[in-house]
Amino acid sequence: MAKAVTIKVKLVSTADTGFYYVAKKNSRTMTEKMVKKKYDPVARKHVEFREAKIK
Repeated sequence: MAKAVTIKVKLVSTADTGFYYVAKKNSRTMTEKMVKKKYDPVARKHVEFREAKIK
């Protein structure tokens, strides 16, 4: 079978709260690490979330 194009990635908060989102990304078109600005409910503000590997 063919390898899946979309993969799941973990977006970890840069505010070091331990909060994370799980997102999908196309591994062929987005080869660099994903960075998104999203809401962190622990810090109670919008911060950058960086891509990490799902264990």
